[in-house]
Amino acid sequence: MDHWTAKLETYLDGELSASEMRDLDAHVRSCPSCAADVLSRLQLKRAVHSAGKRYSPSPDFRERIRKSIKAKPERAPMRLWLGASAAVALLLMVTFVAISARQQQLLRQHTLSELADLHVATLASANPVDVISTDRHTVKPWFQGKIPFTFNLPELQNSEFSLIGGRVAYLGQTSGAELIYQIRKHQISVFVFQDRAVGSDLGSTSQPRKELSFNLESWNQDGLRYFVIGDASAEDIRSLAELLKKAP
Repeated sequence: MDHWTAKLETYLDGELSASEMRDLDAHVRSCPSCAADVLSRLQLKRAVHSAGKRYSPSPDFRERIRKSIKAKPERAPMRLWLGASAAVALLLMVTFVAISARQQQLLRQHTLSELADLHVATLASANPVDVISTDRHTVKPWFQGKIPFTFNLPELQNSEFSLIGGRVAYLGQTSGAELIYQIRKHQISVFVFQDRAVGSDLGSTSQPRKELSFNLESWNQDGLRYFVIGDASAEDIRSLAELLKKAP
């Protein structure tokens, strides 16, 4: 037990090797004590994340700063003052762009870290889904009235994927859907949120990328933001993403 407990923190931070991640995933599913420990640590991590985000500047505040920087300086009586004012304004704009880019990067990292935590919590939970069904016509209607949008699910008859079920997920204060798919021995989480609620600056990927020891693909479509995340291969993540993009 101590051997596994000592690795839980590095497991949650995604710092273990792929083989160690698989071994610890299997152990957590079979050990109620470690599963409870994982959930407790995840709740603490999310509380710390939320506290750190509490005082981040709002979009309205950033917009006011941007407008104030872009405001034309008043004309000075001498060209020297005009040149100096332009130089200062340019420096402020460059600084603002750098800070804004860094903030967007931190926001993206924070969002992906929360999604990874949600995925791990689902794997460790004794009840990973609230609606259990392989039928998309059962799972999709279950979300009506529980989240403020609707979405489409793909037909999986001619694929290796199977639908396990779904649950309501929360990213910060935003509610959305988490769908669990399985391919061979791997479980994949598909998160769906309103794009405007989670931020349009998260970007999109045409190919899966590695994030926190998981493969991830993200895109926006019809006003919704999709995240496909799991320890399955990049090819499997891409295949499931393509099925979702083509869902009727």
